[in-house]
Amino acid sequence: METILKIAHVQKYYGNKTNLTKALDDISFAVDKGEFVAIMGASGSGKTTLLNVISTIDRVTSGHIQIGHQEITTLKGARLNQFRREKLGFIFQDFNLLDTLTAYENIALALQIQGMKARVIDAKIQQMASQLDITEVLNKYPYEMSGGQKQRVASARALITQPELVLADEPTGALDSRSSKYLLECFQHLNKQLQATILMVTHDAFSASYASRVLFIKDGKLFNELRRGEMSRKTFFNQIIDVVSLLGGDANDLI
Repeated sequence: METILKIAHVQKYYGNKTNLTKALDDISFAVDKGEFVAIMGASGSGKTTLLNVISTIDRVTSGHIQIGHQEITTLKGARLNQFRREKLGFIFQDFNLLDTLTAYENIALALQIQGMKARVIDAKIQQMASQLDITEVLNKYPYEMSGGQKQRVASARALITQPELVLADEPTGALDSRSSKYLLECFQHLNKQLQATILMVTHDAFSASYASRVLFIKDGKLFNELRRGEMSRKTFFNQIIDVVSLLGGDANDLI
């Protein structure tokens, strides 16, 4: 199995010598191609910091992060921008769609930057729109769409370039339960059909139960890990809740 993401002994400190905070404490793990991995942890656990250093928004204090065959901790300037554009896909809680562009134009932008021809772009968008059930909103602007539709458009934009790794930051956080369930089912479909490798940060055990593996973070360290294997989503959900309960005072923040 090909390894897409490799985290090795990553540490991240904030502050100075007189007021130093360790956000990540010697974290190591790997994600293989085609995996759908959820990261859970209470507020302040370090999960957002972990996502930030993987996405190259922030830099590690020490340790190594490799995506594909590229050590990303050494990338700077134009090379870093190119890597983000070509190798990573981002899905945010607040969608981050451009209000002045239609859904079609928002999705097409990533492909236009890569210099693809219009007919190739159109074919890719139509195929992705069909898979995410957003064909009917392609000509609509974000203000004309529901939250669930906007998040599926944002997901299409993230996936359309076939990035090596898709990073999802609380993707269901702004959605109602019905839209959340539909989006997560879409993630599962794309993960299985396109072998999309997804790393999702979430507070929500229900969302995490759609993943194939869940990593739990506490106080900047890996606390536990669960693999779904052949178990049903309901059984996996119950196991996730069991681990959450072991986090003690953090449990209420996670559910």
